[in-house]
Order: sequence, then C-alpha cells, then structure tokens
Amino acid sequence: MTDIQIKINNKTYPTATTPSIANLKLSLNSNEFICLVGPSGCGKTTLLNIIAGLDNDYDGEILVGQQHTHPKIGYIFQNPRLLPWRTVRENIELVLGEHQSTDVIDALLEVMQLTQAQHIYPERLSLGMSRRVSIIRAFAVDPEVLLMDEPFVSLDAPTARQVRALLLKLWQQRPHTVLFVTHDLREAIVLADRLIFLSASPMQVVSEIIVSIARSERGNELAIESFRQQLLQNHPEIKQLL
Repeated sequence: MTDIQIKINNKTYPTATTPSIANLKLSLNSNEFICLVGPSGCGKTTLLNIIAGLDNDYDGEILVGQQHTHPKIGYIFQNPRLLPWRTVRENIELVLGEHQSTDVIDALLEVMQLTQAQHIYPERLSLGMSRRVSIIRAFAVDPEVLLMDEPFVSLDAPTARQVRALLLKLWQQRPHTVLFVTHDLREAIVLADRLIFLSASPMQVVSEIIVSIARSERGNELAIESFRQQLLQNHPEIKQLL
C-alpha cells in the first residue's frame, strides 16, 4: 500500500461566493485509521467525494505514491444503499463483478456475524445488520482507501458499539487505510490512530492528534473519557468544532 497525499487549494460550488475547502493538505499513511472531526456543513462529505473521484471540480491534486490519480476506493455512506431486490450475498457479489471470490465473501460474512443472514433480502435486516453488509461490500473490493461517512450516526448506542467492535476486528484482520467521518469524539478516540480536526467553511486542518491509548484499552470507557477530557484541556481550539 502506497501513502497518499491530498492537496486541495480551492473547492467552491458554482452557486457559492466563498470556498467550501481552501488550502487543505492531508497525508494518509498506509493502513492508518484516521478520523475526521468537524462541525456540520464544513465540507467533510465534499472532501470524501473528491478523494473518491466523484467530484472533480476543484483546484488541487491527489498523489498515490508519485502518481496523479485517485486511489481505489471503498465507500460506506450514511445510508447503507443496498439493492432491495438482491440478497445480502448478492449485494456483496455485485461489486466484485465476474471475478468473484467465494472464500473472501465467506470470510467477511463470518467476521461480521452475517453468515446466517446471507440469503435474506435487505427489508428483513435491522439497520445495524444493513450497516454491516455495507462494510463487507466496501472491504470486498480490497480498496486502497476506505471512506466512511458517519456510518453509525443513526444507530442506538449498544448497536453502534457492536458494529464498531466488528469493524475494528475486520480492519485488524484486513488492514486498510481508513478515513472515517464522525461528530462523536468518543467514537473517534475508540477507532482512530490519528484524529484530524477540521474548521468550519472554508475547511482547513485545525489540529492533528495521535491517539495514544493502546488498542487493547479502547474498550475501557474510563480510559476513553480520560483521554477525551485531557484532549479538550490541552487543545481548547477544538471545542468549537464538536
């Protein structure tokens, strides 16, 4: 996996008078889990769409290694976006095209605890299960970068904890570079190797902070809360971004 450099000098929508993103630089390290935290409307989804190649109307560049190109992307949206006329397994197979790997799908279904649900249709899935299917679908393409746009925002707290734990288990077994958008600082601390705090529009990087809690301690709520309090105390500039 090659490191990725992102530079966005300017992103302005045609009907806007001010930029949505300006002078933004990000470095994504191989197999790093990065959480982006910033206020609503600051341009986080716009940034993900640019990285994914869905929005090319901007001034800047994306380098994969030394090449000017967009990386191979797996994208997990807020809405699972499953095709209702296809089963769980068929929704996953769809992204693999003709070169389907039964073993890979079986392994992903097992890790995400969906083996028994693979032949049912999305209407019979809970929202948490649908989110797990969307995670499998994104991992199945073996992306260079996995983009996640607040994928757990509408889940109740117990379900969100369960899906986060399964996501981390899958990521540790199959490491990928992850860019995860969230408004929840505790969630970001649980998941991330590095936190990137973003300003309101025009979006810029305010702070980058390494999460120093050992992965084995991320299930300890006291450790997470202690790190959060210390973070807010040592970096008062991020309070207004939450």
